[in-house]
Amino acid sequence: MWSCYAYADASMFGKSDFRFLGVQRSLTGPGDWNRQGWEKLWLYNLHYFDDLNARDWESRSGSHRGLIVRWIAENPAPIGNGWEPYPTSLRIVNWVKWFLAGNHAEQAWLASLAQQTRWLERRLEYHLLGNHLFANLKALIFAGAYFQGEEADRWLALGCRLLAQELQEQVLPDGGHFELSPMYHAIILQDLLDLYNLQRKYPGVLSPELLKALEATIQSMRCWAGVMQHPDGDIPFFNDAGFGIAARPAQLEEYARALDLPPEVQSVGGITHLGDSGYLRIDHQEAVAFLDVARVGPDYIPGHAHADVLSFELSLWGKRVIVNGGTSQYGLGEERSRQRSTAAHSAVVVDGQDSSEVWGGFRVARRAEPFDLEFKSEGAPLVSCAHDGYRRLKGHPVHRRQWTFEDQRLQVTDTLVGRYASAVANYHLHPEVIVEQPAGGLVLTVPDKGRIHVAVRGGKASVVDSTWHPRFGSSLPSKTLSIEFERNEVIAEFSWQFLAGT
Repeated sequence: MWSCYAYADASMFGKSDFRFLGVQRSLTGPGDWNRQGWEKLWLYNLHYFDDLNARDWESRSGSHRGLIVRWIAENPAPIGNGWEPYPTSLRIVNWVKWFLAGNHAEQAWLASLAQQTRWLERRLEYHLLGNHLFANLKALIFAGAYFQGEEADRWLALGCRLLAQELQEQVLPDGGHFELSPMYHAIILQDLLDLYNLQRKYPGVLSPELLKALEATIQSMRCWAGVMQHPDGDIPFFNDAGFGIAARPAQLEEYARALDLPPEVQSVGGITHLGDSGYLRIDHQEAVAFLDVARVGPDYIPGHAHADVLSFELSLWGKRVIVNGGTSQYGLGEERSRQRSTAAHSAVVVDGQDSSEVWGGFRVARRAEPFDLEFKSEGAPLVSCAHDGYRRLKGHPVHRRQWTFEDQRLQVTDTLVGRYASAVANYHLHPEVIVEQPAGGLVLTVPDKGRIHVAVRGGKASVVDSTWHPRFGSSLPSKTLSIEFERNEVIAEFSWQFLAGT
């Protein structure tokens, strides 16, 4: 029996109602699988069949059986979204997991599953690589282990051979996934845990060498995930990231423990530097901060990158205070571009431009390179780094940011060297943070926790309306502290005090 692991909430209600990305719709006819006007990513989710392995899936198994029958009848090969390699890959794995969990597979279903795998084998996403290719390989391995015969052996051999290569390519020495998105890191980590689970079901399906590499990679990725989580247990928002798509770090740890993997070993405190990924975590008294001193990601696959270099997030007393904007949608359009922009992050915008030229939904042109990273953790933590993303502008300015942590205080110093017309440092605030502007001052209140007094030197501060996007399909009203540069150096000082009696 498959050791089923379900963390996602149900997305199927009744026999034909589905909720994805915050939108609920009914699948009323065959044309709805590819309906014009419905978001592409929503339709992709419809073809994933994730609900087969979501929480309480057993109570919906009758609906799942009907949905499988319907998909086969209404999605002839090779037409529509459902036959694209990525949704095909996820569906293959979900069907195999569901069958292994004890659900009877009709002969027609097995024939369809084999047909889907044959189709996928000839269309691996070498043109996209990254997490897409990883999903393709996982599907080949699952189908190759589940079926028997020469064809299945070929799928398994191909999947395993390429998986060994991609483990080295896609997972950095510090354990981070090379696309530098905490969300995609969690997705890939669950993929690896699923493969380890499959090896337990079919001992010997992975070679000893591949199994050893898999175990080592899982351990390093678990440690990375343990570092890159706020005190609330969820990920920071760097590059494409949001809640509800991937499992939370604690859920992945629960899965790993259920598979009898050794405990995660990690230690956080002071400054934790994930040097290959380009992230730092600062633990100082009540504060936990995450600093982005990273490149946008692999040169050949920047599709999930944001223009967020030298941005950061800050939690105090276990609550998020300073955040990045998050991700609520994919595809093309102004809102997707805005969410990837430097202005949507707690970073500095020069002359209204992005630090890296993000465009086209999943493209990046000229890219910021961080340099001169320095940090010290003895006593008061201090981090300094610069980037060259604005050197392409007429005045060739260079931005340097320094974070200095002291007793109940954080000082952020932004310095620009070179000519520029305008510059703004944005500090995006979590929606729960209350902003007050008494005469001559600015106070942020974290309900039931404490107050943060903000002092600004070298710039003009204002509070503007903004939005925060914690998950796909979600946009919450929030506030942003914007500081317009009046000198080449701007200092924002955040000093806080815990509210007595809370």
